[in-house]
Amino acid sequence: MEAFVSAVNDVVWSNALIYLCLGAGLFYSVLTRFAQVRHFKEMCKLLFSPNTSEKGISSFQALAVSLSGRVGVGNIAGVAAAIGFGGPGAIFWMWVVAFLGASTAYAESTLGQIYKLEEDGQYRGGPAYYFDRCLGQKWLAVLFAVSAIIACGVFLPGVQANAVGNAFTQVFGDGTMVSTSFGDVGSFKLVALAIILIVLAFIIFGGIKRIANFTQIVVPFMALGYIVLALIVVFINLDKIPGIFSLIIGDAFTAQAGFGAAIGWGVKRGIYSNEAGQGTGPHAAAAAEVDHPAQQGLVQAFSVYVDTLFVCTATALMILITQQYNIVGELPAGQFIVQNVDAATEVGSAAFTQMSLFSVFGGFGEAFVGIALFFFAFTTILAYYFIAETNIAYLNRYFKGSIPLVAVKLVIMFMVAYGMVNSSGYIWTIGDIGVGLMAWINILGILAIFFVAKPALTCLSDYEDQKKKGGEITFDPVKLGIKNATFWEKRLEKQSKDAEKTDPNNLI
Repeated sequence: MEAFVSAVNDVVWSNALIYLCLGAGLFYSVLTRFAQVRHFKEMCKLLFSPNTSEKGISSFQALAVSLSGRVGVGNIAGVAAAIGFGGPGAIFWMWVVAFLGASTAYAESTLGQIYKLEEDGQYRGGPAYYFDRCLGQKWLAVLFAVSAIIACGVFLPGVQANAVGNAFTQVFGDGTMVSTSFGDVGSFKLVALAIILIVLAFIIFGGIKRIANFTQIVVPFMALGYIVLALIVVFINLDKIPGIFSLIIGDAFTAQAGFGAAIGWGVKRGIYSNEAGQGTGPHAAAAAEVDHPAQQGLVQAFSVYVDTLFVCTATALMILITQQYNIVGELPAGQFIVQNVDAATEVGSAAFTQMSLFSVFGGFGEAFVGIALFFFAFTTILAYYFIAETNIAYLNRYFKGSIPLVAVKLVIMFMVAYGMVNSSGYIWTIGDIGVGLMAWINILGILAIFFVAKPALTCLSDYEDQKKKGGEITFDPVKLGIKNATFWEKRLEKQSKDAEKTDPNNLI
């Protein structure tokens, strides 16, 4: 089975997808005139927009929900895996993916806002919606929805749970071994699993509002605490920082593990971590209450920076400064190119990160990573559930019934249990397949949308023009030649009627 999964992963994550991800980011960076740089100040300002409603969440809540998906195992165990299999140079390619991917995140999240709908009292949107309403390709929309449900409901939750289990074992040990249908499992890992399942069940049955309220508190708090610890490590070792950056940049092109390994693992782990182009971010973006679609596009572009340039870089610097890592070569398989720690240390886990903090802070640092990983992974599982739920809502227009939603909740909980007690390598490979499937469909789709209608770029130009003129920000899709943005058409019509009632001479 593992051989089959690895073979499928090699096909999904061929060089074609790696370069397509980089190419799409460069494509939208050029076309938006590097909006991810030009509008950095505006991104920060929009984060604290107070807009919210019974049907939609605020921009900050949408950022928290999307970050709960972006900031997860990929930032701790994923970075460790990138260094372990791709060498320090893989971090450079993670930065490249983040910088270029911020423009991809803008495009896909803006599309999510433009083509969102109000369904069952809340806003829904994402790739399935914009493939349907912009491209008019229902088959592609259904294909993405099915792939997202499989990826986020089956393939990806196990990765997060697996890392939590490994982190608990690293801190507390195995405890008493318990015989289960999955094999012998440590009692401490089972305790962690029970906690996750109980809290997970409570939250996912509460809908997007409960998820948003939970993540807006947990994600910023844990991310900030994690970055603070990383900064302490950096300041203690300031004299080593120039050498570390030199190592990362130099190894990006003359890689210890091979150039292909560096760029492959850097891009793969970068996309897994920040999710730009994967098609997951637009789901949270569409749920936000905003005045203009471009606003949420810019907020989501900023979230890519938070994920990779802040949190992932923090992890990388801690590992490289403390030299708590090994590098495994591709040929011959399994041979160490660099070995600084015990050969038995699992490369695909969070162990490198925990060991780096242990070397500076002792047991507190190691325990903190375990706690951070627990919350990062848990909030990511919540984000995966929300994405699966949104795509089930899309498919419900064709297949009515409440059974699919209940089924995906139960499947996610089962996959959390399955991922917790299985080996990291196998689970990460399954997760990579899920990420790759969505990325293929989404990136090809948003590139096709540009050539058909260019709505994301039109949206950005309109927003920039309105900002220059000053005054109230509005979005009129008909005026811009954007079709099928029915939510915004109805909203503008309602605003116009409300304004006319207040003042018949004041028409929007």
